[in-house]
Amino acid sequence: MLPHNSSHFLSLIIPVYRQEKTIIQNIESIKRALSAIRYDHEIIAVFDGRVDTSYTKVKQANIPKLKTLCYMKNQGKAHAIQLGMKKAVGDYVMFIDSGMEIDPNGISILLEHMEWYDADIVVGSKRHPDSQVIYSPMRKFLSEGYYWIVKILFGIKVRDTQAGIKIFKKKVLGKILPRLVEKKFAGDLEMLVVADTLGFRRIFEAPVKLDYSLGPLTTAATFDAIWNILIDTLAIWYRKNLLRYYHRHPHSQKS
Repeated sequence: MLPHNSSHFLSLIIPVYRQEKTIIQNIESIKRALSAIRYDHEIIAVFDGRVDTSYTKVKQANIPKLKTLCYMKNQGKAHAIQLGMKKAVGDYVMFIDSGMEIDPNGISILLEHMEWYDADIVVGSKRHPDSQVIYSPMRKFLSEGYYWIVKILFGIKVRDTQAGIKIFKKKVLGKILPRLVEKKFAGDLEMLVVADTLGFRRIFEAPVKLDYSLGPLTTAATFDAIWNILIDTLAIWYRKNLLRYYHRHPHSQKS
């Protein structure tokens, strides 16, 4: 358990898409984990489109310290996270995926790493030796392949860019957010690439507990997702190395 520290306020963002069956249970589980850290905090649930009853259920639940943001049309997870980050008031800003695959007790572990290392960013990592991860052989294969693609293209030292739990210092986000372009598939990677490009080197990995389930990989939708994340990853490489987009001052960039 982290000691009380009134100088820190945590903003926790939860991107939500098609979670009507589990979202209340999910948020309650996260609230229990937050009660153990003894930081003052806010939760910002960002509903990525009015596609089911998730938003209505959360509003009716009237959960303390929970803010909600919602828009009509689905825009992508990265868009939802970035919107929540722009509204966050904490000097620490974290996000955790909805869906209950990630154990919310990891919140305190990432915060401990943030404090211990005086980090700019801490990422939950499936490849941390203390992580506990349950996922299919195919998902493990895809994760390993993507790790090598990222390592070859960008050379960043983070071994897992995609696990859906990360924490940032707010002042770091102030530099990163205006430069972000990705809205859907590779937003996590773009945040880390931009941070590395801007010289933020205090990026550390923390253990996480994940229980993934992956459906059959023979569906067109799944292959589309794999293809789209590769395209978005190559787009980040193009912006970084050929356009040098991330190096430029945000005010000089065209929208």
